[in-house]
Parts: sequence; structure tokens; C-alpha cells
Amino acid sequence: MNGADTAFVLISAALVMLMTPGLALFYGGMVRVKSALNMLMMSFISLGIVSVLWVLYGYSLAFGTDTGGLIGSLEHVGLSGIDVETLTGGDEGIPVLAFVVFQLMFAVLTPALMSGALADRVKFSAWALFITLWATVVYFPVAHWVWAEGGWLFELEVIDFAGGTAVHINAGVGALAAVLVVGKRIGFKKEPMRPHSLPLVVLGAALLWFGWFGFNAGSALGANGTAATMALNTQVATAAAVLGWLAYERVRHGAFTTLGAASGAVAGLVAITPAGAHVNAVGAIVIGLVAGLVCSWAVSLKYKLGYDDSLDVVGVHLVGGVVGTLLVGFLAVDGVGGVEQFGKQALGAFSVMAFSFAVSWVLAKLVDAVVGFRADEDAETAGLDQAYHAETAYDFSAVGGSPASRGTAGASGAASSDNSATAASLDKKVDA
Repeated sequence: MNGADTAFVLISAALVMLMTPGLALFYGGMVRVKSALNMLMMSFISLGIVSVLWVLYGYSLAFGTDTGGLIGSLEHVGLSGIDVETLTGGDEGIPVLAFVVFQLMFAVLTPALMSGALADRVKFSAWALFITLWATVVYFPVAHWVWAEGGWLFELEVIDFAGGTAVHINAGVGALAAVLVVGKRIGFKKEPMRPHSLPLVVLGAALLWFGWFGFNAGSALGANGTAATMALNTQVATAAAVLGWLAYERVRHGAFTTLGAASGAVAGLVAITPAGAHVNAVGAIVIGLVAGLVCSWAVSLKYKLGYDDSLDVVGVHLVGGVVGTLLVGFLAVDGVGGVEQFGKQALGAFSVMAFSFAVSWVLAKLVDAVVGFRADEDAETAGLDQAYHAETAYDFSAVGGSPASRGTAGASGAASSDNSATAASLDKKVDA
């Protein structure tokens, strides 16, 4: 066993685990106060559900012996055949169990990413059922395609170092399919839906940025030059995306918003994820800048096209994932870039999009038919926190409010939510 590499991978796994509660805070600050806890729980429950599924059969389906390019075998059900002495390289390397826990954190985060698109309007039990099915039928097979020896995209040499297709495109387009099934929030395009706590949003973005070093650099599976390259490129691409997003906001809407800075950071992190090990620092800056500009533009599409992606999962994760996946085809510096590689990247991106959208739509329809996906109107109007969790995010009695005023605050919130970094401007321009 290589002790240094093993320690590096385990620390990286811990950093990736932190991304899920970081995502919960990022999303939680964006919603209206009446459903803030529900938003936190929609991310947090993934830690419980997917962790168990991963041990029972998820790891085996994703990384078991290939059975035709589409899915792994069931040889490792319950992690059968893997013990503390099993190493990834045979006689040397890191313990397979270290790789198992590292990849587990990816599996946890991916369905949690979708939760932001459905904020404020779905049953918590239905959401739990949906991500159970989605992880099983969508994420585990796609992870095999992209990262497992024998997976058809892996064998095609599609570049996805840390999850542009398997994680971000997969989750982004899956979220879009679910949104089209569930429908719009009550008051969409009629009521202002701005973030209730921008400090929480910034804290969540900072935790995501921090954890993403484990997500990206850790995918090298060793303390080596590739990990160092990925770490540097993660930082500079994210920085460039912040600048790109803010520049677009300033030109288009006349302000540099805090939400824009946080959203731009996430867009840059998404875009560099598939590409960072294969580009130099200048290429990473280009990818980040393009992602910041394009994703900032893309978040407004929901107003024009009429789909209610509450917290812009489609605009940031789907679009950012596509940007990074495609640009690496031209910007790669290790001898694989060019038109041919671009074609492979496009095939990888759009095949995952097609598969994930179709299956996610069917799963959302199934959940809706069996248990009902949408919260009832009273619960959505009053807030999902009380309806499904019997709690509220803030105790307004502590600041001297009357019972009547506390009820009003809990129901409507001091400010409402929308994950668009330019929500305030867009709200004024919807009719136009």
C-alpha cells in the first residue's frame, strides 16, 4: 500500500463529503424562509440514502466487471470480494476501500444537485423515492460508462476527469426532466422569489469551492503532478468564472451582485471538473471565463422558455458541464486535443443528456403516479418546513414578534427566493 496516496484519497473523500452540506447551505439560502429547512434536507437525505445503496449494489453496478459497456456486474454486492488488503493496483496502490469511499461521495452529491431545481414544491417522501430510483437507474450506469474499464465512453476515450458528464450534465438534465413533470411553483413569474439569506449562499459557495479541491484533485487518486495541476486549474478557472459572471451582470443588468459572484464560482467549478487535468492554467482561465459568461446568460432562459428551474441547476450545472466537456476537446495540451477529440466529447455529452433526460422523465412520472410528486397547494403556500418537518428555520419569537406576526413571517418570509443571480432585475423585466 502507498500510504501517502491512500491518505491523500481519504482526505479528498472527506472534502467531497463536505460538499453536500455545503450545497445544502448554498441552496438553502436561496429559497424563501418558509421552505429553508426542506431545502437543506433535500440535500442532506442523499447522504443517508445513497451511502446505503452504494454499499448494497451501487459500487458493483458502477465499477464491477463490465457486462457489455453499459453496466457493471453484481460481483461486489455488499462489497463482496473486497477486504482491507485489496489494492487498486494489484500488488501496489491504494486500498480499494479508499476508492470505494471516494466514489461514494460523488454518488451522494450528484442527486443532491438536482434538488435545487425542484425547490419549494415537492413532497419530501416523493423526493427520497425519486433519488433512490435515479441513483440506481441513471447515476450508477452512467458512472460505469464514463469511469469504469469497459464502459463505452471510457473505451471511446471521452475525457471526463472528475465528472462533467457523469455528475453535472447528468444531474442538470435530470433536473430539467423532473421540473417538466412537476410543473412551476405557485406564483412563478408573478411574485418575487429572491434569496432569504445571501450570507448562507456565500458560505455554501465557499464550502463548495473548498471541497471541490478534493473532488477534482482527489480524482488523480494519488499525491502527484496531475493532482497539483488539477488543484491549480480548479482555483484559476473558478476565479475567472466569478469575473465573467459579474462582468455579464454589470453590462446586462447594471450591478455586481453577491449572488452572481457565488453562482459564478459554482459555474467555474463545474466547467473545470471534466477538463482540468488536460489543460494548462491559461486554458483553465479560458474555460472559467466562458463558463461564467455563458452560464450567467443561460439562467435567464427559464423566463423565456417557461420552465421553472428554481435555483438554476440547468443554467449552471447542465450548461457549465457542457462548456467544460466540449472546450477540453480544443484546449487539451497533452496531445489529444483537436477536432476528433471534440467529436468524442460532444458524443459523450449529448449521449448522457439524452439517456438521463429520458429515464429521469419516466422516473418522475412514475413517482408522480405512485405517490404524487407535487406538494399540495396548502403546503406549498404555507411552507414545506412545517408541512414535512414540523420545524421552522428561524424562531421569530426570540426577537419579540407576536404569534400573529410570526405566522406571517413563517408563511411568506421577509424575502423570497430565486437562484438566478440577476433575479431582482429579471423580475422587473418578465413581462417585457
